[in-house]
Amino acid sequence: MSQSEYGGAVTSGQGATGGRSHTTGEVTNIPPALPEEEERRLQEEYRQRVKTFDEIEDDLRASRTFQRIFVLCLFGAIALAFLLGYTVVIGLWESKPNFTRWAGLIIVLGLWIALTWIIWKNRKKIVARAGSLRNALQDRQTAAARLPLDSPSALRIYREASLDLIAQYRKGASRNRRIHNVFQLVIISGSIVASTLTAMNEGSNKALAISTSTLSALVGISAGVTGYFKFRERGYNLQSTADEIEKHYNASQFMLDDYASQNGVPLAEADRLRLFARYVERLKEEQRKRELQLEQSSSAREERAS
Repeated sequence: MSQSEYGGAVTSGQGATGGRSHTTGEVTNIPPALPEEEERRLQEEYRQRVKTFDEIEDDLRASRTFQRIFVLCLFGAIALAFLLGYTVVIGLWESKPNFTRWAGLIIVLGLWIALTWIIWKNRKKIVARAGSLRNALQDRQTAAARLPLDSPSALRIYREASLDLIAQYRKGASRNRRIHNVFQLVIISGSIVASTLTAMNEGSNKALAISTSTLSALVGISAGVTGYFKFRERGYNLQSTADEIEKHYNASQFMLDDYASQNGVPLAEADRLRLFARYVERLKEEQRKRELQLEQSSSAREERAS
C-alpha cells in the first residue's frame, strides 16, 4: 500500500469513528451520524410523545375549566339554598303553596349535593391527569434528547415548527386588537350617549341620571383598562414579530436575501436552516423584551398615579 492510500484509509477511518486528529493527536469526540432510518424512527417517536402530551394537557385544561364552572354553580346553588331556606323559615311566600317552597328547597339542596360530588370526583381526575401530564412531559423530553439536534432533519423540524409560532403570534395579535376595538367602541359610543343623556336630562329624571352615571363610569373604566394593558401595542408587537418570522421562513425556503449566498458562495441547506434558527431566536427574544417593557411601563405609570 502506498503512503497516500494509507493516509486516505486512516483519514476515512477517523472520520467514521470520530477518534483522533491526524494533526494534533487529540480526541475529537465527534459522535457518529445516525442512520437515516434510525433518525426517522426517533423523530416519529418524538412526534407521538408530543401528541400524547398535547392530548393530556388539553384534557387537563378542560377538566380544570369544568371544575371552575362547577364551583361557580355550587356557589349559586348555595346562595339559592340559603335564600329558599330563609323563605321557608320566615314564611315570606304566603301567597304560594307550601309544597312549592319545600320542593324548591329540596331541588336546590339536591343540586348542591350533586355539584359537591361532581367537584370531588373531578378533583381526583385532575390529580390523575396532572400526574399523567408530568409523565408525558418526561417521555417527551427523553424522546427529544435522543434526537440529533445538529442534523438537517432536526433543523427542518424547527423551521416547520415556526409556522405554529407564527399562527400563535397572529392569534394573540388578533385577540388583542379585538379587545382594543371593543373597549374603544365602548369609550366612543358611551361618551356620545352619556353626553346626549346629560343634555336631555334638563329636569330631575332619576332614571336618566343613573344611566348617565353608569355610562360615565363604564367609559372611565374602559379608558383605564385600555391605557394600562395596552392591547393595541401588544397586538402590533405580536403581528410584527409574526410577519418577520414569516419573511425569514420564505427567504430560507427560496434562498432570498441573506439566505442566498455568503461571500459569493451559495449557502447549503444546513447553513440556511441554522441561519433561520438564529434569526427566529433573536426575534423571539426581542418580542419578550417588548412584552417586559410594556409591563414595566404599566407598573411605573401605576406607581406614579398612586
